[in-house]
Amino acid sequence: MKQSPNSTSTSAAQTLTSQESRLLVRETLRISASLASNAGLSSSTGIHEGAAIPLMDENRRMGLVGDEFRDSSLKLICCEEIDGRRWKYVAEKDSFGNFKNNSIRTVSLHTPQAPLDEMMSFVRSYVVPEGFPESVTPSYVPYMTWRALKHFFGGAMGVFTTQTLLNSVGISRNSATPGAVAINWILKDGAGRVGKMLFSRQGNKFDYDLKQLRFAGDLLMELGAGVELATASVPHLFLPLACAANVLKNVAAVTSTSTRTPIYKAFAKGENIGDVTAKGECVGNIADLLGTGLSILISKKNPSLVTTFSLLSCGYVFSSYREVRSVVLHTLNRARFSVAVESFLKTGQVPSLQEGNMQEKIFSFPWLKDRPVILGSRFRDAFQDPGAFLAIEPLFEKERYIVTYNPSKGKVYALLKDQAKSDDILKAAFHAHVLLHFIHSADNSLSSRSQHEHLMPAATDFELHIAESCKMVSTSYRHFKNNAAEQGWRMSDSLLNPGRARLH
Repeated sequence: MKQSPNSTSTSAAQTLTSQESRLLVRETLRISASLASNAGLSSSTGIHEGAAIPLMDENRRMGLVGDEFRDSSLKLICCEEIDGRRWKYVAEKDSFGNFKNNSIRTVSLHTPQAPLDEMMSFVRSYVVPEGFPESVTPSYVPYMTWRALKHFFGGAMGVFTTQTLLNSVGISRNSATPGAVAINWILKDGAGRVGKMLFSRQGNKFDYDLKQLRFAGDLLMELGAGVELATASVPHLFLPLACAANVLKNVAAVTSTSTRTPIYKAFAKGENIGDVTAKGECVGNIADLLGTGLSILISKKNPSLVTTFSLLSCGYVFSSYREVRSVVLHTLNRARFSVAVESFLKTGQVPSLQEGNMQEKIFSFPWLKDRPVILGSRFRDAFQDPGAFLAIEPLFEKERYIVTYNPSKGKVYALLKDQAKSDDILKAAFHAHVLLHFIHSADNSLSSRSQHEHLMPAATDFELHIAESCKMVSTSYRHFKNNAAEQGWRMSDSLLNPGRARLH
């Protein structure tokens, strides 16, 4: 190479660069020869095997080399696992030992699953929430089992009721014009929507009597299906019967929709209420489709309509009852509050969540008026004469409520004062159940004695029971609340559904 006199700096730089290049090539050849010699020694004589293997193991632990990539330019980067399946990520190196850009490749490590396992994995992705069973409470499985069985029977009954309606309206018999058929059907659906809107006014009851309303809704669904079936015997009354049946079924639909979210919320352990709801509805739809398909096959054999419907209806109601019974709620409504107080008064302990929910009465419907305890009642319902009020008023001077017993009606009344807060309402409910417990105990004792003597309870006896209940509540109410919290119960006055009357 010819160089000009004024290129001294350039020549020096080129000389330095060529020196570095020679050093780099020499060092590369030395490392390659060393690796080759180590590999040859470890594979032939085994003399230096103890020294070569630790070096290779160290590189393998650092993720620099894998057994299957030892003789290739691909080097292991890391491993990854998703739902039990594993992958390796490798990258390609150039001749200088540097990773090439965009050279990452994926190598699957999982073996193909058996067809049955593959199908079960597919089904699980649709019917159980992600992270199951850790992501839901233990009561989720029995609830979904009975829910699926209920929807199976419901789908099967839907085939027979729909077929009966079509026959009654005249589709198969050609006894009505298409226009009349359409008008009847529209009127039937319109009546159902009106009934749904009217019943939605009872929205707050879906919170504090959730199980009772859920089961009552399923009973209304069965009643509506039975009315639809009745149109087969009286087809000339199709419109009024179909309208009544659709009102009942739409009311049941409102009940099911309104109580669905609180139930699913009780199953979710984290912020996965959407996933639990979606999988629960998917299970119901699958069971409904299976029931519909089976019912179509059965209907082709023209079975007895009454017998088939009776069997399916019994299965539906039983599954519904078991479904509601399997729900474990953490809140204390009126029914569970009564169970908790009764257990506390008898044993000194509040029942666990599982025990309290199992002892709750499902047939205690909200519209029934035979409740023994009335919370937030009117003054005129609790007292018949002013003397009874004046006799017990001093006992509740420091409280924001008054509890009394009306022997003519056989009920305990808790009247709330205008300053009553949430804890005062809970204390009033607790006091009312304590007084009811004292009165029932006294009645049992009196009934055993009255077999030999004619005894009647006096008004002074009730006043004495009220005074005794005040003493007990003052010492045990705080212990009751603490014990309930230890068992996992969440106490809220709103779920006790107190009346709106307040004393001034």
